[in-house]
Amino acid sequence: MISENEKITRVDIETTMKTAYIDYAMSVIVSRALPDVRDGLKPVQRRILFAMNDMGMFYNTAYRKSATVVGEVLGQYHPHGDSSVYFAMVRMAQPWNMRYPMVDGQGNFGSIDGDSPAAMRYTECRMEQIANEMMADIKKDTVDMMPTYTNEREEPTVLPARVPNLLVNGSNGIAVGMATNMPTHNLREVLDGCIAFIDNNDITVEELMQYVKAPDFPGGGTIYGYNGVRDAYTTGRGSVVLRADTSIDVDNKGRNIIVAHTIPYGVNKSEMIKRQAQLVKDGKIVGITDIRDESDKEGTRVVYMLRHDVVPNVILNKLFQLSELQSSFAASTTSAWLTDAPCFLTSKTLFRILLSTAKKWSPVAQNSTWPRPSVVPTCSKVSCVPSTSSTTSSSSSNVPNRLKRHGKALWTLGSSANSRLRPSSRCVFVNSPAWNARNCRTSTTRNYVS
Repeated sequence: MISENEKITRVDIETTMKTAYIDYAMSVIVSRALPDVRDGLKPVQRRILFAMNDMGMFYNTAYRKSATVVGEVLGQYHPHGDSSVYFAMVRMAQPWNMRYPMVDGQGNFGSIDGDSPAAMRYTECRMEQIANEMMADIKKDTVDMMPTYTNEREEPTVLPARVPNLLVNGSNGIAVGMATNMPTHNLREVLDGCIAFIDNNDITVEELMQYVKAPDFPGGGTIYGYNGVRDAYTTGRGSVVLRADTSIDVDNKGRNIIVAHTIPYGVNKSEMIKRQAQLVKDGKIVGITDIRDESDKEGTRVVYMLRHDVVPNVILNKLFQLSELQSSFAASTTSAWLTDAPCFLTSKTLFRILLSTAKKWSPVAQNSTWPRPSVVPTCSKVSCVPSTSSTTSSSSSNVPNRLKRHGKALWTLGSSANSRLRPSSRCVFVNSPAWNARNCRTSTTRNYVS
């Protein structure tokens, strides 16, 4: 029964559901699933770093319990479940997911085999050195602040990132009706692209691709085919084919073996081995007698024992064809922060937004021209593999058909001994079908085989 103080308003259910769902969808798109182009972070990631910065958990301080950070984020900034905050922080500390991790974790933070991290009361964490650069000058009114959900504090709408985080660490998220899946890149290549864009604002995407050659995934691997990379950079969407680095060796008993030294980005190693064993059991791959996972803290090593009467290259091609030893990365640079509406961003658009916002936030750059960095980290030479063929790609003479990347530690940014910034990886450009290393062209940051 309706009381005198209650009032019933008749509305159209179709219109009400449409309006309510649009509001919900935009909330998910803008405030949860898609990253901000300017700092490359989702709201929960931004709040974690901001809370750690407020708590003084810098890279050169002592570790503190992860539960402390989760409680601070929940109580002050992020009124959601504790597991969502903790797993977001865990992902920011996993080197196989982040090209340059933002959180320095101590304890069990999971593994590439899909193992779950330990409970937050056991693990400890602090900020990585690169995360300190994400928070640089935040106390100098460089970014807009907004009240938290309790109206007791303020939080930044975006971080004054000195690092092009969206390009170097990528992002992925599923919103309502759309999703984003941005690949990771090499920091030095991105910085070379930034300098080139500063020197020439009219630079084309093809010219930028001379600096940012292709994605650089954390675990290494070999990119096969360049059309997907080119599509991703020019249109915002593309499929990148990634293969594990493998070799064919002979064990101490004279038997042929195939060794996988890397795993494609995003692949669960344990599940991949199980599926490969099932393929052998079902008879779809004939000639493998045993699969051993010999991975340790030094790196990935999966060994495939072969029968004496099989051709190793045939088995290897079967593994690439039927298993996740070769996978595709569907790049989609969707963002809702450019014009307050979802759109695909080309690589040139990303560089323009990142540099314009960095200049806006920088106290030095606001009243001066762009400075060129005086000191750039150097890197040892990549190996030049001789070839008997000089065949080049018909689609583009300056772009290789295969790009091989090795996740090797070559340099560390920062002079502090405590710095744990993940190093950039080596790369070797390969012309298919034969290896073709012509003249080594030296740049300011590293040597290329082009």
